[in-house]
Amino acid sequence: MDEKLSLRLNGGRHVQGILRGFSPFMNLGKDGRVEMATSGQQNDIGMVVIPGNCVILLEALE
Repeated sequence: MDEKLSLRLNGGRHVQGILRGFSPFMNLGKDGRVEMATSGQQNDIGMVVIPGNCVILLEALE
């Protein structure tokens, strides 16, 4: 909890943010989430819930 994570998601998406919560199904609540576009652009999209079945890779950054 409260750790900075990097996630690879279905569809080639890559996001980073701070883990705020999770469920038994590995649904993740993240805050300060930034989507890293393939062009190198970063899109700030705020707090979101990511379904656990969309996560391919989870990496702790700190």
